[in-house]
Amino acid sequence: MDWKAKVDLFEQLRREHEFGVGTIAGVAAKFGVHRRMVRQALANALPPPRQYRQRAKPKLDAVLAFIDGVLEEDRRAPRKQRHTARRLHRRLLTAFPGVVVAESTVRNHVRERKRAMGLVLRETFVPQSYALGQEAQVDWYEAWVDLGGDRTKVQVFAMRSMASGAAFHRGYLHATQQAFLEAHEAAFDYFGGVFRLLRYDNLTSAVRKILRGHRREETVRFVAFRSHWRFAAEFCTPGEGHEKGGIEGEVGYFRRNHLVPVPVVTDLDALNALLLAGCRADEARVLDGRREAVSAVMAMEREHLLRPAAEGFNLADVVFPVVDKLGCVTVKTNAYSVPAPAGSRVEARVHPLHVEIWQGGRRVARHERCHGRRQQVLDLEHYLDVLGHKPGALAGSRPLEQWRQAGRWLACHDELWARLQARHGKQDGTRAMVAVLMLGREFGEERLRVAIATAVSLGACDVAAVRYLLAEAGLHKTAPAAVDVGALARYDRPMPSVADYDMLLHSSPCAGTA
Repeated sequence: MDWKAKVDLFEQLRREHEFGVGTIAGVAAKFGVHRRMVRQALANALPPPRQYRQRAKPKLDAVLAFIDGVLEEDRRAPRKQRHTARRLHRRLLTAFPGVVVAESTVRNHVRERKRAMGLVLRETFVPQSYALGQEAQVDWYEAWVDLGGDRTKVQVFAMRSMASGAAFHRGYLHATQQAFLEAHEAAFDYFGGVFRLLRYDNLTSAVRKILRGHRREETVRFVAFRSHWRFAAEFCTPGEGHEKGGIEGEVGYFRRNHLVPVPVVTDLDALNALLLAGCRADEARVLDGRREAVSAVMAMEREHLLRPAAEGFNLADVVFPVVDKLGCVTVKTNAYSVPAPAGSRVEARVHPLHVEIWQGGRRVARHERCHGRRQQVLDLEHYLDVLGHKPGALAGSRPLEQWRQAGRWLACHDELWARLQARHGKQDGTRAMVAVLMLGREFGEERLRVAIATAVSLGACDVAAVRYLLAEAGLHKTAPAAVDVGALARYDRPMPSVADYDMLLHSSPCAGTA
């Protein structure tokens, strides 16, 4: 009998005793219950709590001492290396092969025993209130996306306003310091200003060393960035995630609502567009205990934020490598090709997603940043001048292989190269192919690709033919526009007569002296 049915029965017993039969035995006989229950109903309108007898646990008793001993040893073990109920059950199966005890039985005992030993503590937290524009919390979290057809783990930056509840999310392949700082600037642009205080976990992008208490030795670059944008920073106690519970809850909500199912995107730009759309959609939420939507509070908070800096912080990490004999510079253990003489010193600017090479105040190369180690990132265009003198190196070159893998060298390139070699020979034909590739510097790689495909389709196999196809648009002259000469009619004159000259033709020859 459930609790409500028992309460209803107690009411009927009480009423029958008071207004009906009037005796305990009569009431018990009428309702078919024990007289003890009638006495309980007369004593209290609520049924007494049911008492359960302690059941014997013969299988658990055989291993009880072992379990309690392991839990006692866990007092001295690191918090994250203590036994779980499942791990303890697996040890029991190994240590006591003759005893069969269910995992649920072990789990129930471990729960009760840990609570009695004080190993399971439930803390009480004090609710907090936040002024508009005062504080935001920041963190990284991981997510999986189908990026370009491959299941890829990405790192997502998140910043949440503690007053309005609005949040900003941005994804990267790696949680580098440049990405960390760039995401801050994107978040400031999203919120329309800068929060006075940002609360962090102990991220390596911001913290070099954890000191006593809340003191931290911060990275020089983060200190400069914080000074540029004029906000203060605080860091949580290690292992105490509740100190930034706002961003922890935001991450879980956003992942469940905008990253399930796994997003399918072509590249990081598409992913970040998807994340931004999710942020905008969440602005329509009305948080518990509030009347206004997040967007309305966010608009009010914008007036209380610090004004953004006039210019962004220089996020690039600048180094000055020397070009080696392979035409590469080494930046963060990876080699990037550069069209500069070996031995020359250049400036490399490392951004979150790409690396730029500068020389003489001019950008000479730009590569997608590689986050591996000891990798080579090569561009065939950077070796064309060398290949003009060493054409035999083209066929087996690694830059050509990387162009093929990246889809920048198509079948039409191979077809044109084969025709040039058949016409001019292997060496001169390769030199002619290099000359064709150099046209990309003047007209652009995409236009050159189209011109090569057109030349192959027309049966042409000449550098001049490819150049003509690239420049033919500029060779066509537009027809001159018609001019209205009606206004010039007043300048018309009759055609002159040449009749007087005809007289000279019919006259006799002139007689003269030599």
